[in-house]
Amino acid sequence: MNMATTIDKAISDVDQLIIAQAQELSDKLKQHRLEMFPPRAMKDLREFQLAEAARFLGVTSGYLRNLSLEGKGPLPQVTSSGRRSYTAEQMDEMRQFLDQNARGGTRYVPHRKGSEHLQVVAVVNFKGGSGKTTSAAHLAQHLALTGHRVLAVDLDPQASLSAIHGFQPEFDVNENETLYAAIRYDDERRPLKEIIRKTNFPNLDLVPGNLELMEFEHDTPRVLAQGKTSDYGRIFFARLDEALSSVADDYDVVVIDCPPQLGFLTMSAICGATAVLITVHPQMLDVMSMCQFLQMLGEVLNTLKGAGGNMNLDWLRYLVTRYDPQDGPQTQMVAFMRSMFRNHVLTNPMLRSVAISDAAMTNQTLYEVERSAFTRATYDRAMEAMDAVNGEIADLIHKAWGRR
Repeated sequence: MNMATTIDKAISDVDQLIIAQAQELSDKLKQHRLEMFPPRAMKDLREFQLAEAARFLGVTSGYLRNLSLEGKGPLPQVTSSGRRSYTAEQMDEMRQFLDQNARGGTRYVPHRKGSEHLQVVAVVNFKGGSGKTTSAAHLAQHLALTGHRVLAVDLDPQASLSAIHGFQPEFDVNENETLYAAIRYDDERRPLKEIIRKTNFPNLDLVPGNLELMEFEHDTPRVLAQGKTSDYGRIFFARLDEALSSVADDYDVVVIDCPPQLGFLTMSAICGATAVLITVHPQMLDVMSMCQFLQMLGEVLNTLKGAGGNMNLDWLRYLVTRYDPQDGPQTQMVAFMRSMFRNHVLTNPMLRSVAISDAAMTNQTLYEVERSAFTRATYDRAMEAMDAVNGEIADLIHKAWGRR
């Protein structure tokens, strides 16, 4: 057998090789999952030290300590050294207590009221590695910890957002259990409420994802070509909006982690969004990729607008991610972006941090890992940057509701 024949044989069997390796990897991941978590188990969530709890509640540490000493509100766990900590559930109870006893119109429960509309934030980027899923996960969790009712939607077939919240797409999410089930074109469509799952964070629910979402990318052009959209409900870019409307009364904010490409899923998310957050790593190749993404996005949305798509946004912002302020070229690139996009670039960048990347290796976020797992300076620096970014986004959400 000559060399060419050997290579041809190898190429012809590559599909079987990939399938076998995928199955082996899936089995190993499942074994690891079962060792880490029993069947049907939910991820735990750590307790929050008094200073952290006070920050999320919007009060001072001294005030929160005095409340615990007076026996007001839920009582924290107290160590032998006198350190106090609260569970996320207790923080929620304390928020209700503070709201009920507030004076001067101060609000501690930030739920939307009256005419305040559901905020749907689509987190998008054309290029992988921009920190899109990391940003979406931390934003959803921060909003939940600060008292907002949040629905996170994993629209990426890779389903990293689902994995972060303890749902492995290979064996925790079955057929017809992703958003596809609520927006599909046939009689198997399900109400979105049936698909939503609770997470380890109070106030945060999740619509999980897996490879099944790709079916929407395959179905939509076929249905459009056959002209059968009217037989199965609204046109593709309105289906997500329609599904979210069915659960709108249960939430204040929806955070959508979009796929890293401009397909029908991403277009649906943007058409259903009230706000768009574009993540970008401040390097030349990433900015060039974002330029192409923006050109394509603008042309596509212009076409959808002509077809009746909703293009009204409360805000659009660029979030600089994985930023190293000691890196000269990165600093120049950030300055370049600010000179062009001005106030459309968030004031606070997300810093590059070992704490965030190390937490991600165990499918955790910065809000889940213990401070003791890192040096204090590393953890505090990352948390300060994360809270600044998410706090700025929360302010944009509140301004869209007419709050100041």
